[in-house]
Amino acid sequence: MAASELPQPSSASASNEPASRAAGGPVVVEHLRLQVPAAGLDAWLEAERGSWEPWLAQQPGFLDRQLLWDPERQEGTLLIRWASRAQWQAISAEEVDRVQNRFEALARQATGIPQGNPFPLVFEGELHPL
Repeated sequence: MAASELPQPSSASASNEPASRAAGGPVVVEHLRLQVPAAGLDAWLEAERGSWEPWLAQQPGFLDRQLLWDPERQEGTLLIRWASRAQWQAISAEEVDRVQNRFEALARQATGIPQGNPFPLVFEGELHPL
């Protein structure tokens, strides 16, 4: 699938504030990379649409996200923009685990892999606009 065919960033809220500033402080970008082999690309996108996408849209401070794929590294990259680091970090680990469990269940169903996470996390970090 070409990068242009990947879903466009989704937005749960619009803001008239500059991109680098929003309620509660500067915008922060959650940066994640997952192992996503070419054969699992559609399954990854399906699992994202059925778990993280609708959940994120309901979170205070969520602005948008981009899903990108690197065919050379066989990795998916997620860039999730939050209005502030405080809003992002206010989400409980239990809530994140609940959504992650749903993502993994959908991913296993779509890939036919009976256990574990078909798309394991290889990197997580955060980026700050200049």
